[in-house]
Amino acid sequence: MAYLIKNKQSRSFIKKVRFMQKELVIKKYIGKYSGKITKEQFMLKNMNELTSEELKFRKRFLNKIQDKLSYSQTLPEKVEKKSILIDNLIEIKNNKDLIYNEFAKEFIFNSNNIEGSKIPKNEVIKILETGKSKYRNKNEIKEVENSIKSFEYLLINFKFNLASIKRLYYILTKNLNMEGDIPYPRGFKDVANVVNNKPTTNPENVEKELQNLLNWYKKNRKKEHPLILAFKFHKIYEMIHPFLDGNGRTGRLIMNKILISKGYFPLIVYKTNKLSYFNALDKATEGRNKKYYQFMLEQADKTYDFILKTIDKY
Repeated sequence: MAYLIKNKQSRSFIKKVRFMQKELVIKKYIGKYSGKITKEQFMLKNMNELTSEELKFRKRFLNKIQDKLSYSQTLPEKVEKKSILIDNLIEIKNNKDLIYNEFAKEFIFNSNNIEGSKIPKNEVIKILETGKSKYRNKNEIKEVENSIKSFEYLLINFKFNLASIKRLYYILTKNLNMEGDIPYPRGFKDVANVVNNKPTTNPENVEKELQNLLNWYKKNRKKEHPLILAFKFHKIYEMIHPFLDGNGRTGRLIMNKILISKGYFPLIVYKTNKLSYFNALDKATEGRNKKYYQFMLEQADKTYDFILKTIDKY
């Protein structure tokens, strides 16, 4: 949150940054008789300095987990810096809703495509912008419509409890059919499923394991670095695989809810990296977390480049 302090003769710029239970206060004296300079004008003019100061603050926490997070010495800092830039630029341009809408188009197309959807991106965009599509597969049109509603629910009403996870799944799969034109079942799975030749949590233990995961999140949300918190939650959620289908889509949404709640812009797992994503998750279930974290950072970096270009366009 940034603002200007004004008096009759001078102005000062203040920005407060809250991160991992610590607060950074950036205060800049603008000067006497500084005219009608706005907060946005000052931020734009001093973007590099403001970003560097916030990055220096957040690196104190990043440095503690960098070796755990990535094989690269530069990637974690790049992601951190781009996240700060996005936050500052959205505040300057006051276009958060527009940027999130552009993100949703890309996220929904890629997330559904990873799970087998074939609907083209231009049809996804058309549905988001007009609510209409003449695409031949009505089930996939409905899938996009449900994904839009799921994203809205995530941003506004989702809570970290079993009821919200069930509700997210219900919104995502309502009136949809799985392969073979079988309607999506309601609620948690009642039959065991296997992913990459590895068993997932047995149906009778799903609620218990999910609640354990939620308890872990609540216990560690103020202690664990947000990137580790989000990526680890996603990994364990996919290991549980609480539903018969729709686990990847709900899991990526919840991961992004964690990132958003901690001041990061959400990320996209791109369909072109589908096999690498599945492989990274598979290795993480064997305890090889660093490769998985590295992959997720790469996806964040790719997403943030897309968002920065989008902000520049608008």
